[in-house]
Amino acid sequence: MTRGPATPLPPPKERRRLRESAALTQPQLATRVGVAPGTVRAWESGRTTPRGRKREAYAKLLKTLAEEAAVQAPEPEPEPKPEPESEPQSQCQPEPEPQPQPRPVAAPGPAALTPAQAFDALYAFGAPALVRQTFLLTGRREQARESVERAFQTAWEHWPEVARDRDPVGWVRATAYEYALSPWQRFRPRHRHPEPPPADPGDRTLLNTLLRLPARHRRTLVLYDGVGLDLPETAAETEASTPAAANRLLHAREAVAARLPALADPQVLHRRLAELASNERLRAAEPPAVRRGGERRARLRTRAAIAFTVALIGTTALTVRTAPTHYEPPVSPGQAVRGVPHRVAPGALSDEELELRQKLRDQVQDGPERLLPRPE
Repeated sequence: MTRGPATPLPPPKERRRLRESAALTQPQLATRVGVAPGTVRAWESGRTTPRGRKREAYAKLLKTLAEEAAVQAPEPEPEPKPEPESEPQSQCQPEPEPQPQPRPVAAPGPAALTPAQAFDALYAFGAPALVRQTFLLTGRREQARESVERAFQTAWEHWPEVARDRDPVGWVRATAYEYALSPWQRFRPRHRHPEPPPADPGDRTLLNTLLRLPARHRRTLVLYDGVGLDLPETAAETEASTPAAANRLLHAREAVAARLPALADPQVLHRRLAELASNERLRAAEPPAVRRGGERRARLRTRAAIAFTVALIGTTALTVRTAPTHYEPPVSPGQAVRGVPHRVAPGALSDEELELRQKLRDQVQDGPERLLPRPE
């Protein structure tokens, strides 16, 4: 089966101009096309090009916006007719002085948001969807909500970096997924107690099928078929190459289709994932509570670091104070001396000793007589 020629698209700058002329934001346009805001940002910057059904939907929407802009465009005003030239003035008459033109007053721009207001707006926009997506990865409601809150707290701690990022929602999403899929989660006491499964049997079967997939395959499937990211963006967020991400996606789809043949179509799978995440009552905390929680955790870490530093300094000072100032060679261990007779205390001689001493005194000084052999 051959595909027809791809639908032509206007240049990236023209796409952005059409969206702005229709007073649409990137998230609003992404919702109408069915993709993520980061995908629309990549299309308008020229980094990626839409393909397949997304390209058709995007081209159709841009064509509609161009027609609406052409209809709403005002008719060009007729050019004013040139005024007849006046007679040249005489040299005696002085030239009129030019009148000062009034300077145009610039319209006041929108008031800049404070960091807290910008964070609250980002949280209100992305937190509900991120909680539902994280639920598809973990199958646990409390863990999904906690992962998203931790990710936003980390974003608040690194807010200057997140505020300048091209896709702040993607930054928070990657952090939430890393925390939710951490292998250390299985050692938590909460992980030992299972949560009640979804009430619908179809949702329960789909969720169990997702949880049986490897963590990397599950994350790739949720990003591509659930969130709607392109394959390069999915590979970048999962820190894998594009061929590796494509293989993970194919294996995940095959595993889901083997157990649920009705979900072999990617469009049907995308719709079922959205329904599964929407059927659960998942609520995120309020933005001020998340910000205060992040600030409290930062204060605790700072105090712990200060206490550890003080303890280290005290231990070092005590060691320097009690350490010897010169080298003392170690004393070698003692060794037992063998072969030396025991020392006898002084006292009177025994009878045998007295007899032996007398015998020695009676003998000749040269010693005993020499014994000669005698014949018998």
